[in-house]
Amino acid sequence: MQPRLCDFPVLAPHGGFIRLAWAEWGPPDAPRSVVCVHGLSRNGRDFDRLAEVLAADGRRIVAPDIPGRGRSAWLADPADYGYPFYVAVMAALLARLGAETVDWIGTSMGGLIGMLLAAQPGTPIRRLALNDIGPFIPKAALERIGTYVGADPRFDDLAGVEAYLRRVHAPFGPLADDEWRHLAVHSAAPAGNGRLRLHYDPAIARPFIAQPPTDVDLWPVWDLVACLVLIVRGAESDLLLGDTARAMTGRGVAAAKGAVRLAEIAGVGHAPALMARDQIALIRDFLGTG
Repeated sequence: MQPRLCDFPVLAPHGGFIRLAWAEWGPPDAPRSVVCVHGLSRNGRDFDRLAEVLAADGRRIVAPDIPGRGRSAWLADPADYGYPFYVAVMAALLARLGAETVDWIGTSMGGLIGMLLAAQPGTPIRRLALNDIGPFIPKAALERIGTYVGADPRFDDLAGVEAYLRRVHAPFGPLADDEWRHLAVHSAAPAGNGRLRLHYDPAIARPFIAQPPTDVDLWPVWDLVACLVLIVRGAESDLLLGDTARAMTGRGVAAAKGAVRLAEIAGVGHAPALMARDQIALIRDFLGTG
């Protein structure tokens, strides 16, 4: 199932309007809309496998490319690559979709954006799936990510891109060959002279590496989230620690309502790719039919 490729203008903090792109599956007037948001250096096409299954259930699935990634425009000022802008641009997308409520699936950065939106009064987020992300992120995990985010390598062919992704994103788990190739196809962009580069602005790393990494503590945000939440944790993750995930099930508004579920994926680190059948079934079951 091929998605519809869409875009619309959003106002950036500097440089005027830019294009925000997304892929969309399912009927635009579906009774349920699901927004899938990717990780720091990834793009919305990571969710193709999941989207096809969820759309077959009659849902509308929207997977944006956060600015600086995929088909979305790069920002004029790299300092604007950060959560205040990401939250604002996703709020604009939610308004554009016109749905009274949405379900949100967020991997890593996409989960943080979802958590920040879900903590707001009057949030439209009905259900929130956090894929290997929580309110505490240890310094060591950020240092590991800093070793590759913003890299600007060149590749002779798609096989080179795939080999790079297999190495850098090995914690995604035991993906099939066609799944790695799918990621490579959508992670590559022309670099001139017949070569390829990664499909993101290397400057997305500027704010990330501007200061020495420190532990990130967003517990006050988590405590305000009141919707139904699924926490998906890679059992070998260094970013969402087991103690953090378990603590999330016992504190905050959602936990007090008994509205937090935790599932761990064996043999996977940061972050589950949500391509395997059991992972897709987990998300599908969480979203339910109502």
